[in-house]
Amino acid sequence: MASVVLVEYTDSYEEHLSNYYLPKEQLQFTSMPLDTINSPNISNSAKHILILENNIPVGYFALEGGEKLLKYSENPNARLLIAFSIDSRNQGKGLAKIGLQLLPEFVRNQLPGIDEIVLGVNQRNTPAYNLYLKTGFVDENEFYEGPYGPQHILHLRV
Repeated sequence: MASVVLVEYTDSYEEHLSNYYLPKEQLQFTSMPLDTINSPNISNSAKHILILENNIPVGYFALEGGEKLLKYSENPNARLLIAFSIDSRNQGKGLAKIGLQLLPEFVRNQLPGIDEIVLGVNQRNTPAYNLYLKTGFVDENEFYEGPYGPQHILHLRV
């Protein structure tokens, strides 16, 4: 069985991520890992997390605090999950679900003091919305008006 783990991004994974692929229809809801990692709009305190399958990066997301978080939560001990994706060649294998199921333990071990993960998912992105609910996120009926339309704000207590 495949070994799936979460690790913090290091430059040693940059070459793998340069070959990451997402189709255009998914890019309306997320962004490419290296674009997020290198973005000036991402806070320096953000944690860039890779989902590895057998030591190969197959997924990515970032956990961010600061000003962006405040649009979604008033909890100072929360982090905002952004830019979640699975490389298109690895979609449909359950890797997103496994990665999200590993998230609470990863946060407890790597980010002591953080007790909640929040995220915004576009109302039109039903597959992602359902995935987040299946992996423990809770919809408390809050919305954020994002650049591409309304987003459900989802909460995961860790």
